[in-house]
Order: sequence, then C-alpha cells, then structure tokens
Amino acid sequence: MIYDNIEILFVEDSADDAALTIRALIKSGFTNKLHHVMDGAEALDFMYCRGVYINRKMIDHPKLILLDLKMPKVSGIQVLEKLKSDPAFSSIPVVMLTSSNEGPDIDKCYALGANSYIVKPVDSDNFFKTIKEIGLYWLILSQHSD
Repeated sequence: MIYDNIEILFVEDSADDAALTIRALIKSGFTNKLHHVMDGAEALDFMYCRGVYINRKMIDHPKLILLDLKMPKVSGIQVLEKLKSDPAFSSIPVVMLTSSNEGPDIDKCYALGANSYIVKPVDSDNFFKTIKEIGLYWLILSQHSD
C-alpha cells in the first residue's frame, strides 16, 4: 500500500466504532486519503515510519489525526503526548474522538495539546453529523501550514 498524502490518520481499536466512523467519513466525502490503525503503537509506527511503515516517507504527514483515548498497547494519551512533544508533529491537529466524557481525561488531553475533544454521540444520526462536521472543519475550513 502507498502511504503518501494520507490526510487523516484514524486511530481506533473498536472494530464497530471504526466501521461506523469510516462509513460516516465516506458518506461525507472525506475518506479518499484516510488510513486506519488499530492501536496507539501502530499509530506511532505509522508516524515515525517504523515496522510495516518503514518505507513510508517521513515528510508525508497527515493533515488530521482522529485519536481514540482508551486503547491497548499504547493509550491515546500516550500517543498525544509523544506527538505534541515532537516538533516534527506538534502542529498536526489531533482530535480526541472517544466515549469518555470524564473531566480528568478531557483536562489531561487539552493540557497535552489536543486540538479538540469530542465525545462520540450514542445515536447514529448525531454520530454521522459529528463526523461530517469534524471533517468539514479540520480539512476544509481550518487553515494549516504546509
């Protein structure tokens, strides 16, 4: 697979949540350059061109990272902390997309540099609307440096 020009790195360990989110992104027209990984360790491998991603070009950064909070191996908080503390990646918007609405999780993510924290809506209509708005804002409306 070619990993050039990935616009969205989507990090989600739940197959059901991933399928729903990807379906919402497809319906909204934002999946032509999406790459889904199943955990935080794979996300870091992708970003740092390690393991199965060793041939990926380090200069091809995603424009947006959608990051789940609670995952096996490496948590979303650990991924967020690593990426936001690295000057090579700190300007990439990271949107926490999680089911946790706990105050300490929200506070910790913002303190580490999350650009947004969104609690996944339970009903599918609101979920689809939320995902469309995330794509619209972060990929179309928000200005990024190249």
